[in-house]
Amino acid sequence: MSVAPLKVLLAPSSFGANDPAPLARLAQAGLELVDNPYKRKLTQEELLTLLPGVSGIIAGLEPLNREVLSRSQLKVISRVGVGLSNVDLEAAAELGIAVRYTPDAPTIAVAELTVGCLLSLLRRVMEMDRTLHQCRWEKCVGYQLAGRTVLLVGLGRIGRAVARLLAPFGVRLLAADPAVEQTPQGVELVSLAQGLPQADVISLHASGSQQVLGPEQFALIKPGAFLLNPSRGELVDEAGLQAALDSGRLAGAWLDAFQQEPYAGPLTGYANVILTPHVGSYSAECRLDMEMQAVNNLLAALAEQGLLPEAQPR
Repeated sequence: MSVAPLKVLLAPSSFGANDPAPLARLAQAGLELVDNPYKRKLTQEELLTLLPGVSGIIAGLEPLNREVLSRSQLKVISRVGVGLSNVDLEAAAELGIAVRYTPDAPTIAVAELTVGCLLSLLRRVMEMDRTLHQCRWEKCVGYQLAGRTVLLVGLGRIGRAVARLLAPFGVRLLAADPAVEQTPQGVELVSLAQGLPQADVISLHASGSQQVLGPEQFALIKPGAFLLNPSRGELVDEAGLQAALDSGRLAGAWLDAFQQEPYAGPLTGYANVILTPHVGSYSAECRLDMEMQAVNNLLAALAEQGLLPEAQPR
């Protein structure tokens, strides 16, 4: 009697869309693939509907909490991305569910996008692009990056990569990260309270979902500063952000992450705010690297549990 293939849920809506190689690798391993029919981040209720009979999940930012995990038959969670704040690691350990992720793959893509959006924000590129597409010839005066003070909130892989990319621009680099004792050359370690009043640019690269910028922190921000958030929407009090934009305390912002995604909130009405739909890792090179790493991590973890022959990375 033949044995039914193991089922794997592909939770990220764009998994394999840019390059079919990760999908081919899973199929070659004899796995049955379960697609995300909603083509967006899955809710808890949707996960509970899709997970019965599933042994592995290629995961994005879905809520893999204790209730979801305890009601599943999951053996492996393989996250496409850096953070694991959406995964209840304690529950996974208790239930014998292996957890893997891809911490290195997104670093360059996110860092490059951060610097690109910062330059666009300072020089008001998006505002002029919109008006010129309406056949209006309106010139905006922007700002140079050289000589400005940039505060990196979080000095992990991505924060350090942003620091390396910014150094040639002649900026002063500050970093606030309580987990860091030593910084790269040219980066000054400060507390968040010390850094906010000095910073012309605040760039968030913290992990987890704990709020970093709330009312108390917004009150410390140097008037006319710019805010960048390519990290997590939960890091920023969005009402406080909107108030800071209205008052002029913030001159502009770029957001790639939101508390509610897809985002359709009031920040869509601000010309001085660049909004992108959580695409920090969405370069062709990065997506393929992340997805192949996630696939290899999944296959290796299943093999370690004796559920598949030992997988060879590709």
